[in-house]
Amino acid sequence: MLSYVQGGLADIWKKNVLKNLELGNLEYETAKEFLVELKNKFEGGDKEAVKVAELKRLEQEGKIIEEFI
Repeated sequence: MLSYVQGGLADIWKKNVLKNLELGNLEYETAKEFLVELKNKFEGGDKEAVKVAELKRLEQEGKIIEEFI
């Protein structure tokens, strides 16, 4: 399902989910559980996560934030 999550803030969210899945910090019992979380994240259910993702996408002089860290 994650292969269909693409573009903008969704890419950042997907990278975080994949990282947490690989580390064993996150797991979904059912596809429905995953879809509920996905819906909450992108329908305004998690405003803090959206703001963090927006900050990660900020650019200054064409450089992304990770280049300054």
